[in-house]
Amino acid sequence: MTITISQQAFDELWHQTRINGTSRYPDPKDKFDVIYKYPQPLGQGYWREIQLREGFNLTVAEYTVRDRLMIEFSDLDTSGIEYHFHLSGQTQCRQTYLEAGRYGVYGQGIETKSRGDISTRQPFLEVIIEMLPETLYSLAGHPEGEIPRELQHLVRTSAQPCYCRDGIATPAMQTVARQIIQCPYRGIAKRVYLEGKALELMGMLLAVETEIQDSNRNPHPLTGDLVDRIYYAREILQQRLDNPPTLGELARLVGLNECTLKQGFRQVFGTTVFGYLHGYCMEQAWQMLQTGTWKVGEVANMVGYNDLTAFGRAFRKKFGIRPRDCLKKFSV
Repeated sequence: MTITISQQAFDELWHQTRINGTSRYPDPKDKFDVIYKYPQPLGQGYWREIQLREGFNLTVAEYTVRDRLMIEFSDLDTSGIEYHFHLSGQTQCRQTYLEAGRYGVYGQGIETKSRGDISTRQPFLEVIIEMLPETLYSLAGHPEGEIPRELQHLVRTSAQPCYCRDGIATPAMQTVARQIIQCPYRGIAKRVYLEGKALELMGMLLAVETEIQDSNRNPHPLTGDLVDRIYYAREILQQRLDNPPTLGELARLVGLNECTLKQGFRQVFGTTVFGYLHGYCMEQAWQMLQTGTWKVGEVANMVGYNDLTAFGRAFRKKFGIRPRDCLKKFSV
């Protein structure tokens, strides 16, 4: 079943949820840290909103929709910059496609009429960072508060369409997003920790945006055929987690030499071939352990690890938790 709802009706449901007293404060020492229940007519879960400072907000959302949800968005004047990191769940929204391991970037400006499609396949888990332009200006390191030309596309006037882009999160980005979700502190220690992590994540994303804008001015961009071959290489890696090809074999399978494959893969996905493979394997392992369907050893084999000790070491290095503890956490 599919539920179609207007943006206005969706916003009203959220408003009613907030005023009906369903919010709570998970940290008694922080009144700017509030949890709201997801509107029950649409699903179940929560949104945890933390105002780190004026003009700089962090949200952690974990929810499941009851039915496939289609939201009809009207024209909207967006006031700030948003970064959405998906660790689980699938949606098509605001000209972007997001699933586990992907992120969306949305700038200031006019967002034209669009439709959001939220899938019921998996529970949603995402980290959202919102920053007003004034906050970005304050970080620019310029006496007049000007930001570099490479980032000015993120801050447009209300007469210009807003910038939207999706991308694949690097392993480093995914690690920081996980650290935000698993923050072990409370009070001022929590706020300092989370602001630092949010800024770290913003720094990584702004570096990618700068690189993209620089490459757009490159007189020798990647051709469409080459990009297709590189995406095919990624598809092969995803399909062969239990027995990944060597770099040379992968290059032959997609009809490229190793050097072109390595350079093109980094340009398209922002990481190395096997840096991507490792990050993808770990993310798949995390999601499989969440289901409670497989044992740790079975998951290790499915993502290409014959050595359970090596798998445990890699998993703990990435997520800060042992695989068996992850299994216990989500099987309770």
